[in-house]
Amino acid sequence: MWLILYGPDRLYKYLFMNTAKKLSPVPRTTKPTSLAYLVGRLDHILKQRLRDSLAPCGLSVPQYTALSVFRAHGSLSNAQLAARTMTSPQSANEMVKQMEAKGWIARTPDPAHGRIIQIGLTESGQAALDECDAHVAELEQLMFADLDEDAKTTLQAQLRGAVRALSLQGL
Repeated sequence: MWLILYGPDRLYKYLFMNTAKKLSPVPRTTKPTSLAYLVGRLDHILKQRLRDSLAPCGLSVPQYTALSVFRAHGSLSNAQLAARTMTSPQSANEMVKQMEAKGWIARTPDPAHGRIIQIGLTESGQAALDECDAHVAELEQLMFADLDEDAKTTLQAQLRGAVRALSLQGL
């Protein structure tokens, strides 16, 4: 085989012998099996399916997460919401503006600290959340159809433990 290389002033010709060993292709029957890989794949697929399930309700996945966090924790500041929903404070602020415009949340001054605004779920937000919970429950049922209630409880505890192990703040 001839390979011709052009330099600034010359034409270089090199003769290469095909002496390199043929590389064997990686068998396609093996799949990544590490837990981190599988959790990552689950996260990716779950976000897609949640997006599709929540779209008819008019909520995005981060909005559903935020409303769920308000239900679980009550009123929070924007910084607390950002930390709990795994978004930046700027993204949380934009999301809060959108959800407030739809009437799902309300902002009120913190009685103990004048500069902090507390954000909480409204009745309208609770209704939107209730509607979406049914869609999410269907998705979870599909995802964990092979597990009985004890196995689901065990899995939930194991996942919380994994989050705690990798988090400075825990759940």
